Amino acid sequence: MRKTIHSTTWLIIALFLISACGTVSTTNQQPDSDRNATTTSGTTDKVEVSLIRIVDGDTIKVNYNGQEETVRYLLVDTPETKAPNKCVQPYGKDASKRNEELVTDAEKLELEFDVGGRTDKYGRLLAYVYADGASVQQTLLEEGLARVAYVYPPNTRYLDTFEEAEATAKNDDEAVWQQNGYVTDRGFNGCATSQDTSDTPVDSTSNESTQFANCTELRKTYPDGVPSTHTAYQRKFDRDKDDYACE
Repeated sequence: MRKTIHSTTWLIIALFLISACGTVSTTNQQPDSDRNATTTSGTTDKVEVSLIRIVDGDTIKVNYNGQEETVRYLLVDTPETKAPNKCVQPYGKDASKRNEELVTDAEKLELEFDVGGRTDKYGRLLAYVYADGASVQQTLLEEGLARVAYVYPPNTRYLDTFEEAEATAKNDDEAVWQQNGYVTDRGFNGCATSQDTSDTPVDSTSNESTQFANCTELRKTYPDGVPSTHTAYQRKFDRDKDDYACE
C-alpha cells in the first residue's frame, strides 16, 4: 500500500512538472502575427507622400510625415542638369522631364524603403519611388534615361530587376546608350554641346580643364559641386572619394 502511494505521488509530481514546462514554453513563444511583423516590417511596406517639386531626374522633394524631405532614388543615376551657362549632360533634361511627368501625373505617389539605412550622408531619404504603383526607377531605366549605380548593400532589393531593365535599354540603344562611351562606371562622360540635351556628348577629357583654387571658388560657379566627368573636377576636392567634388 505504501509503495502504491509513493508511486502515485511521484507520478503527480512528474505530471505537474511537464505541465509547468509546457506553460512556460507557450508563454515565451512569440505569436505568429508578431513574428511575421518583425520579419517583414519596414521592408516592403509603402508609405504615401505628396510631391513638392522635382529636383532632377533621380531626386524629388516630398512631404513625408509632415516634413519636407529630399528623396534620392535608390540604385539609379541620371545625367546631370545645371542652370543655363553651367554643365548640362546629354539627356539630363530629358530624364528630369520624364521624371516630372511620372510623379506629377500620378494620383498616388509612394516610397518604399529597403532594409539598410534610410538616409544618405546628406540627409536625403533613400527610397524606391512608385507612381500609381509603377516603379519610377524601372521606367527611367527601361527608357534609357538612367543607369544602375550607387549599389550599397543591403539596399539592393530590386538590383536584379533594375539591371535587366538597363540591359534591355542598352541592347535597344535607348537614349543614353546611343553613343559608345557616354555611360561609364563613374557616371556620364561629358556635357552637352548646347542647351539641347539631344546633342552629341562631349568627352570632358578633350576640353581644356577649368581650374579652381579651392571648393569655395568652385562653388561660386558650380554651387552644387561637380561630378568626376566635369572639366572642373579635381581629385583633391573629392575628399570622400565618391567621384563628386565640392558637393
